[in-house]
Amino acid sequence: MIKFFKLIATLEGISLLLLFFVAMPIKYIFEHPLMVKYVGWAHGLLFIIYIVLATVLKPQERWNFKTYFLVLIASLIPFATFVMEAKLLKNHPDLKS
Repeated sequence: MIKFFKLIATLEGISLLLLFFVAMPIKYIFEHPLMVKYVGWAHGLLFIIYIVLATVLKPQERWNFKTYFLVLIASLIPFATFVMEAKLLKNHPDLKS
């Protein structure tokens, strides 16, 4: 499950960056809103999966409230899911090769 969470965290982070730095400028600068619709939909779906997975993993990984809260907040800040993933999951035994 932790590998799937890592994948979703990465995809959620990428979708947030695409939404903020590609789709929204295209919408407001070039007046083409269609990309926001599709990227926003994908990001919304990934965001929900990320939150659900974090909630399921909280007891499995024995995250305290602070860690869980930081994982949730990371989904709202550009680049934060990448930082969270690197710090929180880098020494996880299930992710060792």
